[in-house]
Amino acid sequence: MRTGKLLALLIGCAIAGGAAAETVLVDGQVQLQQSSVSRPGPGTTMHEVEAKFGAPAKRYPAVGKPPITRWDYPSFSVYFEFNRVVHSVVHG
Repeated sequence: MRTGKLLALLIGCAIAGGAAAETVLVDGQVQLQQSSVSRPGPGTTMHEVEAKFGAPAKRYPAVGKPPITRWDYPSFSVYFEFNRVVHSVVHG
């Protein structure tokens, strides 16, 4: 249940805008932390992500409806709905 709430919060933050912050869980509480890691913003296409950041280290197949795909890069992961970024997450 907590994972579902956190995922909903992350998606909501992605839709809300392009602030350069990451959502982190500290002592069971969600907090925002500033981030300087360059990563793709919401709405960017898969083609644009690959053109700017190169090929991902790992690609995961799409799951669910709508299909959600994940690409892993060394310092962040990108989540796509169909072929558009819905969120990117900096690795801790």
